[in-house]
Amino acid sequence: MKKCGLLMFLVLFLLSLGSAGKAEASGAKIYLDGEQLNLPSGVKVLNVNNSIMVPIRVISENLGYEVKWEKSTQTVSVLDSVTAVHMNVGKTQSQVNGIEVQMSIPPMLQGGTTLVPLRFVSTEMGMDIEWDNQIKAVYLTSSAAPVATEPVQVSPPPAGSVGSNPGAVTPVEEVTPVTALASVDGISFVDNQLLIAVSGKVTPKVFSIPSPDRIVVDLPQSFLSSSFAGSDQQVGKETILPLEGYPDVKQIRYARFSASPETVRVVLDLHTSKAYDLTHQNGLITLNLNIEQTAAPAEPASSGKKIVVIDAGHGDGDPGAPSVNKRWEKDFNLAVAQKVGKLLEKETQIEVVLTRSNDTFLELKDRVKIANNLKADVFVSIHGNSNNSSSANGTETFYTRDASLSFAKIMHSHLSKATGLKNRGVSYGNFHVTRETSMPAVLLEIGFLSNKGDETQMFKEDFQNRVAQSIVDGIKEYLKVQ
Repeated sequence: MKKCGLLMFLVLFLLSLGSAGKAEASGAKIYLDGEQLNLPSGVKVLNVNNSIMVPIRVISENLGYEVKWEKSTQTVSVLDSVTAVHMNVGKTQSQVNGIEVQMSIPPMLQGGTTLVPLRFVSTEMGMDIEWDNQIKAVYLTSSAAPVATEPVQVSPPPAGSVGSNPGAVTPVEEVTPVTALASVDGISFVDNQLLIAVSGKVTPKVFSIPSPDRIVVDLPQSFLSSSFAGSDQQVGKETILPLEGYPDVKQIRYARFSASPETVRVVLDLHTSKAYDLTHQNGLITLNLNIEQTAAPAEPASSGKKIVVIDAGHGDGDPGAPSVNKRWEKDFNLAVAQKVGKLLEKETQIEVVLTRSNDTFLELKDRVKIANNLKADVFVSIHGNSNNSSSANGTETFYTRDASLSFAKIMHSHLSKATGLKNRGVSYGNFHVTRETSMPAVLLEIGFLSNKGDETQMFKEDFQNRVAQSIVDGIKEYLKVQ
């Protein structure tokens, strides 16, 4: 395999998987973050040609998004502060933030009710969705991990499982990629070089991460070709290419990293740190490891953009503080961090890196290493507070080094206004991540999970969106980015 060329590799992958079988057309249950939704009386969930269809009132009343219906044009719009999805009854063409997207099944009218494809809406609004055919249930995850190939060590979930559901799961609908995006048609590793075949215009972003050593290649505005990667391309589901006979690289991992914007991420897991260079010619991206180690690895800073590291506190076996309603701090932290990441990805002058973008554990020292290695301009750690007294409440911002004080004041000014909770001010705190980082760094305690009032707000979508936007606004003000 080591000496096989890219063409042979692509031929093997062009033998794509067959399409999923047709599911039964029957009612189904819906679970959001592990809890079953209590659907309004008379509301039925249908499985039509392997696509879960739900009335639009389920989207508005149970998932919390704003829904608008234009009767004259039969247009359904699903909105939040970041994403706008517009669909028309009977048409497979839709628009997501002004970009045309093709759906596999259109919205439909049934008995005076408009039904929309749940997977399409959920995916474009940042959720993950799975179908358990055994018990006829839909599982939605509001804080779905973008992919196991983010800049931290992760392990893929056990085969046939999702969240708390151990049953066999299969995708219920595939979202057809936007035709304007670049297509990733093949990935291989030959002669100590990563080869990525692409069709269309793409500007790859590459950077290295320590502890463990990895090289990450992001392909924004790109999708995995179905002929290469198959039809099952949910966000966060990685494919692993094991390697033998290469002293530098253990394996290659790739996946659909994000749905908004569409991004493919490829990661090389290394045995040790390695220098590299990247070229892109005639539809072939080449990451070459056959260079002297004295050459400095490329970093996002080479783009001239400001580098922002967003740290979602805790993760995996370190859940953080429990809330009064038995929810975990790690989930709140991650949900907000992902929203901040999506907003910052739209900023042309900012490069954003998340220390973790799914439910994985990362040592404090490794969070610091990521920021220091990238020579980040600012570091923001997101947390939920807790206290033995249920009366403690409010928003607080911590800093450790004097160089971080002005950044902390700006961040807190935006954050406290966005939360609307008690303003606890800016305080000194001797935290590892704010002490050992070499750039201005803050730790944000958004609210108290131990306080019923704070906690109720903290797990609301609109609250998290406001918090995320305030974090972005504070970062942009401090970095003087327009």
